[in-house]
Amino acid sequence: MEQPKKVYIALGSNQGDRFKNLQLALDAIHLKIGSIEKISKVFKSPALGFEGEEFLNACISVDSYQKPNKVMKTLLRIEKDLGRVRSKKKAHQSRSIDLDIIFFEDEIIKTKTLKIPHPEMHKRKFVLLPLRDIASQIKHPKMKKDVISLLEDCKDESQPEPINIWLKNPKKSYSFSNHNYIAIEGNIGAGKTSLATMMSDEFNAKLILERFADNPFLPKFYKEPQRYAFTLEMSFLADRYQQISDDLSQLDLFKDFIISDYDVFKSLIFSKITLPEDEFILYRKLFYQVYKDIAKPDLYVYLYQNTERLQENIRKRGRNYEQDINSDYLEKINSGYLEFLRSQPELNVRIIDISEMDFVQNRTDYLSILDQISS
Repeated sequence: MEQPKKVYIALGSNQGDRFKNLQLALDAIHLKIGSIEKISKVFKSPALGFEGEEFLNACISVDSYQKPNKVMKTLLRIEKDLGRVRSKKKAHQSRSIDLDIIFFEDEIIKTKTLKIPHPEMHKRKFVLLPLRDIASQIKHPKMKKDVISLLEDCKDESQPEPINIWLKNPKKSYSFSNHNYIAIEGNIGAGKTSLATMMSDEFNAKLILERFADNPFLPKFYKEPQRYAFTLEMSFLADRYQQISDDLSQLDLFKDFIISDYDVFKSLIFSKITLPEDEFILYRKLFYQVYKDIAKPDLYVYLYQNTERLQENIRKRGRNYEQDINSDYLEKINSGYLEFLRSQPELNVRIIDISEMDFVQNRTDYLSILDQISS
């Protein structure tokens, strides 16, 4: 999946409960646009070009999967929801909230409705000072100067002052640091890799992704399942054991926890479906010899998705060897997982029904899943 883009947004308010307006805007950006990574101090600055109460200003960096135009439309909608009324007659006026994109990665955009980088940002200390807090070394893609240099060159004579009040990052309401190892599991096409990747990016986790794409027996199995089933399952077991053992044994001091898009027990679930009974009995003996030595996840998340949506997702991602997977096979896999979860009372399990969700495209769905995982 695509990596999120870094967006730098300026926030300002000089009308009503100014600090509350900034916090409400922050909460709405978290909900509708992306993960808030950094928040500057709040600065107090005079109203320029008109008489009015002093502004409170801040800058934030956001990781978002959305395109620049969509981000801008969402910011305008947030402004409207928070009571911003725009007047075409007045260029300078009081406002309950003012939200502007300053940078969007290193993109340069100039249309009637959107200009990135913001064309006035280098002239305004009430933007540059909070921006220096969170992105001092970021370079202006057109002017080729970093934020510190832009601030040194700025001819704005105003002196915005930091105030001793801090905005709260809504992301902090989710806590996963009490888990050392989280496994995201689900059927073929459920979205476990996407969710694990998104969570690792947002919450500073070490990511372990299954190396199924490197398995030379997988395409052969889908063509001739009876011939290659045992070979496939043994190769998967060996690779999963090696990968999990290696990654869990390597302490990463710069990550808060570990998240994977599989648990090794899936080997037994799939083998029970793919192997004839005599081969499965042999495989099971070998499996438990391996499984007893592997660290178990202290949180096991199972993404349940109905068969129709699974087939739709499989078609969308377009792997040739998956296109002939039938619904009966997917239903057996789901039954196998649920049977396993019922038989493991000691596991800390969250079963989340995502059949009506699209957490990659819809951030509200993604946050709903985070709520259920962290509850």
